[in-house]
Amino acid sequence: MRILLFSGKGGVGKTSLAAATGVKLAQLNYRTLVMSIDPAHSLADSFDMGADLFHIPTSDPLPINDHLSIFELNIQKEVKRHWQEISAYVTSVLRTTGISGVEAEELAILPGMEELSAMMYINQYRREERYDVVVLDAAPTAESMRFISMPTTLDWYMKHIFPFQRNVLKAVRPIANRVAPFELPSDSYFVNIRDLFEKLEGVDDILEDPRVTSVRLVTNPEKMVLRETQRAFVYFSLHGLTVDAVVVNRILPAEVMDSWFNEWHQSQGEILREIEEYFAPVPVKRVPLFAHEVLGRQRLEDLARVLYPDGEDPAAVTRTEKPYTFGKQDGVYEVRIHLPFASKGEVGLFKKGDELVVEIGTFRRHIGLPRSMAGLSPSRAKLESQVLTVEMKEAQ
Repeated sequence: MRILLFSGKGGVGKTSLAAATGVKLAQLNYRTLVMSIDPAHSLADSFDMGADLFHIPTSDPLPINDHLSIFELNIQKEVKRHWQEISAYVTSVLRTTGISGVEAEELAILPGMEELSAMMYINQYRREERYDVVVLDAAPTAESMRFISMPTTLDWYMKHIFPFQRNVLKAVRPIANRVAPFELPSDSYFVNIRDLFEKLEGVDDILEDPRVTSVRLVTNPEKMVLRETQRAFVYFSLHGLTVDAVVVNRILPAEVMDSWFNEWHQSQGEILREIEEYFAPVPVKRVPLFAHEVLGRQRLEDLARVLYPDGEDPAAVTRTEKPYTFGKQDGVYEVRIHLPFASKGEVGLFKKGDELVVEIGTFRRHIGLPRSMAGLSPSRAKLESQVLTVEMKEAQ
């Protein structure tokens, strides 16, 4: 099963691009699911479907045709299906503080429940071999980062905190419940957590496998949007996911010649050049601003033809090597950059703001640094087996 994750700043058009990708995959006879994990769902709207038709009381995807289904994850239904014990306990604790029942139930939907629920479905569909491709319409960038970091966080909790916490509470619960202002969680609470973890087992491996999961970053040709896309690129790389395309959406067409748009043409041209330079060698796709809103099957098909010209297969695996990775070796931070065909005499590097800039002849690559490394400077570099390793240390 292939997983294509569309992520980007809110409002850049990732839902339309994810939906158009699903339409194209279905045309190629892939069993395709487009799944929205954005709390502010707009997937059904992109297919121009009525609310009454889509929001039916089921947790199953809705078929669009023989090869395409769509699914907007409903967290209220997921709480009842997967999080009952956890939600009930949190709600009871909140009620002891004087919060009303309805408000307590709303607050009991903890951050991360939607992301983990989505991962459980992905794992379920993978095990069932139900779909050939799952297209994820992700939440805006910050929530997407939480989505991809959840498996690692939960795995650490289950190995280091869960057994200790469960055993301690089992021992002190009878006494503590007599004096505490609220009851401690019952063992069924921990059983619920363990069951959820088992349903997620292995999902981190498929997310980090570039032959299975590819990230498609969606941006607009605007400086403020680009900066967030660059940060997302850094953090997807940091978590081991492979970005195989950057999609620049809503580019002003060249045929728009009115002088009122001159400055827009100029600024978008500059941003497009910056995008090509920053994300190389990851391919950059360009999608023009359409003369109409992209709604409904026909217009999604029009968008798909622009996004995937000449019979291009959206599910094809085009990148398996990460352009760079971050690590720590013997207490020293390192940036490892794949540089095919480079020789030692050609490589130069320097720090610019929170970016590491690598030069290879006339080619330049900008590498955004995570916060833990942004204050460091390059101290030493070595090129071996087409991989440049740059050591980062505190400036002297």
